[in-house]
Amino acid sequence: MKILYFHGFASSGATGTAETLRRLLPEVEVISPDIPVDPTEALPYLRSLCEQEKPDLIIGTSMGAMYAQQMFGYKKICVNPAFNMSTMSKVFKTGEHKFLNGRKDNQKTFKITKEIIQKHNMMERQQFKGITPFDKENTYGLFGIHDTTVNTYDLFKKYYKNAQRFDGEHHLNEKALKTAVVPLAKQILGLC
Repeated sequence: MKILYFHGFASSGATGTAETLRRLLPEVEVISPDIPVDPTEALPYLRSLCEQEKPDLIIGTSMGAMYAQQMFGYKKICVNPAFNMSTMSKVFKTGEHKFLNGRKDNQKTFKITKEIIQKHNMMERQQFKGITPFDKENTYGLFGIHDTTVNTYDLFKKYYKNAQRFDGEHHLNEKALKTAVVPLAKQILGLC
């Protein structure tokens, strides 16, 4: 079995969340790519990766959950999805930012420009187009009750029925992974 994990903003495939998923789900291969900063590069890259790897499940957190939602035709868990990156001025602002984790290309910093914010805005306006009946049944949303960064529960519920809250914040820790994400992943994958 195979899971594709999509990291959040300013992170990388080397995030501790992917490592914890590998430890908690030893029977599953967890692939965690570095997502490009520019959404016009990220979305086609992730779609191509899905076609190549054919994952049994996609798990995305925050910005990665926004991308995961757009991988139509796959089972997916969207954790604290940041569907409105372009309007998250506290987090997603112009300027140079540091990556939180090491990336395969060894880049340490990245720039958010007005153009990248505009590209995100354009993508966000289209992100729910293409949802199929399969997606409505097989897309799950997990929303931390203490998340002060993103609140997209109502927007998610407008398109999908499988939404639940968990005792956690925006950034996942081991407890949230053990009590919310991994049990749902096992249920979806039939590993219970």
